[in-house]
Amino acid sequence: MHHASIRTANIHRAIAFYEQLGFEVCERFSTGYTLACWLEGLDSRLELIEIPNPKPAADAFGDEHYVGYYHLSFDLTQSTPDLPSWLTDLKKRFVVGVEQDSQLLKPLVVLLEPTQQQIGSCIYEVTFIADADGLPLEFIRLLKKMT
Repeated sequence: MHHASIRTANIHRAIAFYEQLGFEVCERFSTGYTLACWLEGLDSRLELIEIPNPKPAADAFGDEHYVGYYHLSFDLTQSTPDLPSWLTDLKKRFVVGVEQDSQLLKPLVVLLEPTQQQIGSCIYEVTFIADADGLPLEFIRLLKKMT
């Protein structure tokens, strides 16, 4: 996949959010009518597009009847020894970021604290957070593969 594209109500707020996750802006551009950029991080590329006169995003995480985009998932297996400590560090980065500029960065919203899930023949640690526009993001880490 080349990239995933996310529409945002405020591109500067979204950039600040994703920078806390380790993303960096690699290209800024306009789509002809609005601001956009590509971000790279966590072995991924995201495109952010600012939407004039935005409508609130649907509650993809909380509405079990919602159909459509559900979440992006980032594999942290090689990046961290465990999700609870990774999430604790992320929460601390957000606290500092909010203290530095509460207009640009909002407190981190955790949708699901780290938990273990069996998916097929694998056991994973999984956590979900909400991005700057409330869209769910999953962070996953392989614990073991059962044979």
